[in-house]
Amino acid sequence: MKKIENVICPFCGCLCDDLEVTVEDGEITKVARGCSISRSLFLNHHKNLAKPMVDGEETSVERAIEEAASILARAQFPLIYGLSSTTCEAQGRAIELAELIRGNIDSTSSVCHANTTLAMQAVGEVSCTLGAVKNRADLVIFWGCNPIEAHNRHLTRYSGTVKGRFIQGRKDRTIVVVDVRRTRTAKAADLFLQVEPGRDYECLAALRALLKGEELDVREVGGIPIEELVSLANRMKSCKFGIIFFGMGLTMTRGKHLNVAAAIMLVRDLNRFTKFLIMPMRGHFNVAGADNVLTWQTGYPYAVNFSRDYPRYGPGEFTAVDLLARREVDAALILASDPVAHFPRKAASYLEEIPTIAIDPHRSMTTEIARVVIPTAAAGISAEGTAYRMDNIPIRLRKVVDSPYLSDEEVLERIIELVKGS
Repeated sequence: MKKIENVICPFCGCLCDDLEVTVEDGEITKVARGCSISRSLFLNHHKNLAKPMVDGEETSVERAIEEAASILARAQFPLIYGLSSTTCEAQGRAIELAELIRGNIDSTSSVCHANTTLAMQAVGEVSCTLGAVKNRADLVIFWGCNPIEAHNRHLTRYSGTVKGRFIQGRKDRTIVVVDVRRTRTAKAADLFLQVEPGRDYECLAALRALLKGEELDVREVGGIPIEELVSLANRMKSCKFGIIFFGMGLTMTRGKHLNVAAAIMLVRDLNRFTKFLIMPMRGHFNVAGADNVLTWQTGYPYAVNFSRDYPRYGPGEFTAVDLLARREVDAALILASDPVAHFPRKAASYLEEIPTIAIDPHRSMTTEIARVVIPTAAAGISAEGTAYRMDNIPIRLRKVVDSPYLSDEEVLERIIELVKGS
């Protein structure tokens, strides 16, 4: 038996790095300090594993890799999608492969925080690390997100009850939630503002006007009484260090990237009065890494096309959902993702009609329809590598148990070698 300390949890963008994992006879038997999702992830990592498959028949990993390379080498307009639940090293190999086969590459960002990226490209970003939030933030606003259920330890490690160098825990913080419904996070907050669906932009614009001393001759904005918006604006101006954490309740509702741009500009305005920051609540544990690796290797964060032998950026043109819905790609490699379970039906169903390759440790709806399935070691559990926390801090993932399979990076390396030799 051995206890491994300071293990990183490869589930959400928090990348909690204080887990203690007990391993007995090569099996994980106990996980300390992790949330319920983290414990389940580690303790059940060996269940529901994928098997190497080609055309519905079980085969060897080597045969599956050879078939995958053959499909991609023959394809005229292939797609590589996923990336967010694997390591930065594997992401780099996926980009290399996309360039080699002159295909498209896209990450799960395109269906969650792509609008955040578009807004930041337009108006910039005012951000910080989660460590700065822990040590300094006395006003924390959660807009369109529910961290108690989606990022279980966010409040206890970074933003709520945690003690920092200049903040003595929950008593020194004011927590505000703006959302369309009263979530568990809203119930734990000091103030909850219930905005009407699709009217976030109006509320953000009203807050900007109030900061500039304008009087609004209305009773409510976005379903929120004007008195409550005035009170919030005053809280924001008078705090010592404030931050807005936002989620898909802002990015994927009416207004989309304009909502995020308005929130960033609100934060920019607030810095005339105090220190204020903003940060997206990233979901998959390395979705921020996918954005970073794609950007430093291609110049663009998602929706990249190599058909002209150089990278081109096209949200809406080269994003996975759009390519599949328009039936433009003739092969797909899905890496550490399950688009069949989450994409619109029109896009997901097309994956059944083309040669689809699924690289994943576990069975999923995508592995069930894939022509080729290549099982791999689980990143952060049975494979090491690098991941980016939601605040863009790179952290090294540890390997705690062995796996009979190769890592995502090793599988992609072998596919690249075979494609080059074809």
